[in-house]
Amino acid sequence: MTNQHIQTCKELLAAFQNNPQTTNPEKLRFTNDDHKDIYNITAPFKDDGKGTIAGRVESRDSEESEVHFFTEENGVWKQKKDTPIFKLQDPFVTKIAGELIFGGVETFSHPTKKHSLGWRTILMKGSTIANLKQFAIGPDGMKDIRLVELLDGSIGMFTRPQGEKGGRGKIGFKRLSSIDKITVDEIENTPLLENQFVDNEWGGVNEAQVLSNGKVGVLGHVARFDKQKNRHYYPMVFMIDPETGYYSDMKIIATRANFQKGPCKRADLQDVVFSGGLIRKPNKTADLYAGISDVEAQKITIPDPFFQYET
Repeated sequence: MTNQHIQTCKELLAAFQNNPQTTNPEKLRFTNDDHKDIYNITAPFKDDGKGTIAGRVESRDSEESEVHFFTEENGVWKQKKDTPIFKLQDPFVTKIAGELIFGGVETFSHPTKKHSLGWRTILMKGSTIANLKQFAIGPDGMKDIRLVELLDGSIGMFTRPQGEKGGRGKIGFKRLSSIDKITVDEIENTPLLENQFVDNEWGGVNEAQVLSNGKVGVLGHVARFDKQKNRHYYPMVFMIDPETGYYSDMKIIATRANFQKGPCKRADLQDVVFSGGLIRKPNKTADLYAGISDVEAQKITIPDPFFQYET
């Protein structure tokens, strides 16, 4: 990076608020038999030829979560028949070597902290959702592991350690020859991208897309606590060149105020936008899909934030 000054959430927010603001938010409508909240969705992807969204399904007063798959009919996303349900949180998808790569966060009873949960990232692959099989598992305590297939067929892997190495959560990046090389050791030994987050803030990658010039457009989030311990999550982007290792500064691309008003899971989660995925369009705009306030899913159309990295 050329810029050694680490920008805080407030500085990134001030820069974003100087830009024209989006005015076309849309709530995604879902049907599910349990009347639970559906949030932290993926962007739509093709499964067996049908447009599909994976979403986190959860009761308002619980974090016992499942991931379900939905297809759109007449403007409503309905649960897709004959697809598995996974006991995971925060799903994500990509394509590698023609196969669907799917993952999410598995929670479990913490081995040493009473009444606490631990978590880890689970990775699966298959030709369709119906035949997904686990092929890798991340280290305990790590969310936001993401993969992207690069133009030469190698794999870009993003990590997000916390604790001694990553503090509240910092982003790492490594290039691998194939997904078969993904192990806990490889993930844990991935070097961090320096000068991205001040120590009392954090962030992670939600989705990565290879661009036409071989660089990688990264969609993620940057987050902080305020003095009242409320959480503030903002969708952000940056670019990384896997050939040189250069990466650009982060930019916030939306805030909670850009989306429709609605409920929140808890009062401290009102200002949370969790990036789900980005669908780029030929007219230099993009649809951003996101989880809102840990309750619902919305999308907005924004200027394509990756376009500048291709020119």
